[in-house]
Amino acid sequence: MAFQIPRGTQDILPSESSKWQYVEQIARELCRRYNYKEIRTPIFEHTELFLRGVGDTTDIVQKEMYTFTDRGGRSITLRPEGTAAVVRSFVENKMYGDPNQPVKLYYLGPMFRYERPQSGRFRQFVQFGVEAIGSNDPAIDAEVIALAMDLYRSLGLKKIKLVINSLGDISSRKAHREALIAHFKGRIHEFCEDCQVRLENNPLRILDCKKDREHELMKTAPSILDYLNEESRAYFEQVKSYLNKLGIPFEVDPRLVRGLDYYNHTAFEIMSEAEGFGAITTLCGGGRYNGLVQEIGGPETPGVGFALSIERLLAALAAEGIALPIEEGIDCYVVALGEEAKKEAVPLVYALRNEGISVEKDYQDRKVKAQFKAADRLQAKYVIIVGEDELARNVANVKNMQTGEQVEVALSELTTYMKKVCKGEY
Repeated sequence: MAFQIPRGTQDILPSESSKWQYVEQIARELCRRYNYKEIRTPIFEHTELFLRGVGDTTDIVQKEMYTFTDRGGRSITLRPEGTAAVVRSFVENKMYGDPNQPVKLYYLGPMFRYERPQSGRFRQFVQFGVEAIGSNDPAIDAEVIALAMDLYRSLGLKKIKLVINSLGDISSRKAHREALIAHFKGRIHEFCEDCQVRLENNPLRILDCKKDREHELMKTAPSILDYLNEESRAYFEQVKSYLNKLGIPFEVDPRLVRGLDYYNHTAFEIMSEAEGFGAITTLCGGGRYNGLVQEIGGPETPGVGFALSIERLLAALAAEGIALPIEEGIDCYVVALGEEAKKEAVPLVYALRNEGISVEKDYQDRKVKAQFKAADRLQAKYVIIVGEDELARNVANVKNMQTGEQVEVALSELTTYMKKVCKGEY
């Protein structure tokens, strides 16, 4: 029987994994500069966490979660997103008592959603996200947005757009909710079944419907911005002011809502405008969630964050034709001639690797010409040639594969010499 990979998943082969490593390294370095610390949570959690933390009216909970019953009869779910698990850990480990507030965290790892696979969207995908928990300052909203924008810019993306909105506080959302219900109720039968359910459960999410986006009532739906109270309006103005001070361009879209129930006040998305990227342009989404910590059992604590898919980030880079500056090849390849030389090559390679030099040797008992071809395929900068004659004289020949220059080096000095030419160390 020939086994195949499950639908909606992918193998990241060595030819591609270097791109992932580069992007992840840039993300980690940015978090270091912004003083966000890594948190690692389990890949599965109790299902109730996502019912309460993500919202039982969301598509994620209703349609997309991988949920199963374990041997102890407990309902377990593979994490569909990162924020709920991070907040659960924040509460469980009493991080709200940390003297350094807000608590600034980032995560990077696989998430799971049962949705229709398409370009850049998988059932198992890797998500990078940050959470700043413990501050009501609009400046931290701007900081979180700036971090996301910095990641895309540092990787060379230019055709991106930041869109922001305010969802307001509880009283603002309540007033807007009532207006939305009144607006859609008389003709809700013209909408999809999901929207008909959303009308009473979460009417704001009707605005996020992909099936009915062109319906005429969508274009005339009440704007949340018209229902913001004075406090919510002032908060949103301050966030916009900070973004302007940071030189980060943005558009305000009153129809922007997030697909998770825990958002309030600031909501934002970063989109790709690259030609040919696809119909779904969102690269990153986030916002403020002031009630989530309390919902998961902690004290009333504000929070703000974002999440993005590494797969979609790489797709955006491909759409803009951006090649990452990834260093290919190895430092050197050891060519061994004769049985004694093959034996001596083993400790030689080991010694060079211990000095931080990337080295490879032949393990297929190939002829000299084939070994040189292998060195070329691996893009070796240098080839170290060791044969019977060289061993008799305790030397090795080192060939620069770019210039063709070849020098003889004493075996006792070989490691020092290679560190010098490969690493610039003397």
